[in-house]
Amino acid sequence: MTSMIEFPWQQEAIIIHSQRILNSFQHWLGYSLLDVTGSPLEVAQALFAAPFVLASHGTEENPIFNYGNRKALEQWEMFWDEFTRTPSRKTAEAVEQEERNRLLADAGTKGFSYFSGVRITSTGKRFQIEDGILWNLLDEQNQYCGQAAVYSKCEFI
Repeated sequence: MTSMIEFPWQQEAIIIHSQRILNSFQHWLGYSLLDVTGSPLEVAQALFAAPFVLASHGTEENPIFNYGNRKALEQWEMFWDEFTRTPSRKTAEAVEQEERNRLLADAGTKGFSYFSGVRITSTGKRFQIEDGILWNLLDEQNQYCGQAAVYSKCEFI
């Protein structure tokens, strides 16, 4: 395997995870994250190529990213294999951790939460996110399996 996986949406686990992301968003927010039809593979490809930043992490004690679409990988300046080994807390500076923890807990209780905040790329560039949405991911048995976040508005500071 190379250091850069160009087509992660073709992996069976990512195809399934893409459906979880979309289904969970619809469940909590009542509308579709992405208007797309087609086979599960085509849907996974469209989500990966979507015009917004989308990332998710698992349920580990120190959650690790398990998905980032192309825009997320570009935003955090990482390849897929590096991104999917990164603890999600590493994208927020220490001064932002308390607010990030509050946001994660709020979404954990309500199912989703709106957010804004400063995050940091893998090379130390800071950016301000506006109008983000964080939501709980549910598996096919409706069991909690992580959280995802999406945003379109951000500015480097």
